[in-house]
Amino acid sequence: MIDWKALDSEQKVAEVILLSDSKPQIILKHSISCPTSAMVKSRLDRSPVVENADYYLLDLWNHRAVSDLIAQKFGIRHESPQILIIHGGQCIYHESHYGIVVEKIATSIAAI
Repeated sequence: MIDWKALDSEQKVAEVILLSDSKPQIILKHSISCPTSAMVKSRLDRSPVVENADYYLLDLWNHRAVSDLIAQKFGIRHESPQILIIHGGQCIYHESHYGIVVEKIATSIAAI
């Protein structure tokens, strides 16, 4: 099971960017009121964990400003649910809704 860390502040976004220099950082933008978001998170939680990455969960209900900051910093339009892989301070992969699958995440990380 994935060990999700809360992504709940501008400071933590800065930490994620710094940590991305040493290993990929995966961010899941998750809406607790969205059935699609719940399905995507559940599917990820049941899948094999992609090793050599840190996982962050961004609760959009309580931290929408953090999501807006991420969209601005990486030039990625906000969607929900949405997954981003941050490496070397850049967003190297992003996907939303039903396109979020562990195989694509694993392939993107393996290519680093």
